[in-house]
Amino acid sequence: MITATATEVQNNFGHYLQSVQSGEEIVILNGGKEVARLVAYNSITDALTGVLKNDYDDKAMHAERIKAREDFD
Repeated sequence: MITATATEVQNNFGHYLQSVQSGEEIVILNGGKEVARLVAYNSITDALTGVLKNDYDDKAMHAERIKAREDFD
C-alpha cells in the first residue's frame, strides 16, 4: 500500500494510476488524514460491485444481518 497526499496524486496522477494498474493500493491523505483509497476496479469484491451498481436487495441484506446477529447470540 502506498500513501500519498492529495497534492502528490494530483500532480503525478499518471504515476499513481500506473501503480494501481500494477496491483498497488493508494491511500490518499488530505491534511494528514486518510480521505480516499484508489484501487483497481477488478479488485473490488462482487458484493461491493453490486452495491455500486445498485444491483442488490437492501431488505434481504438487512434480514441477513439480523439473522447473523441472532445466530451469534
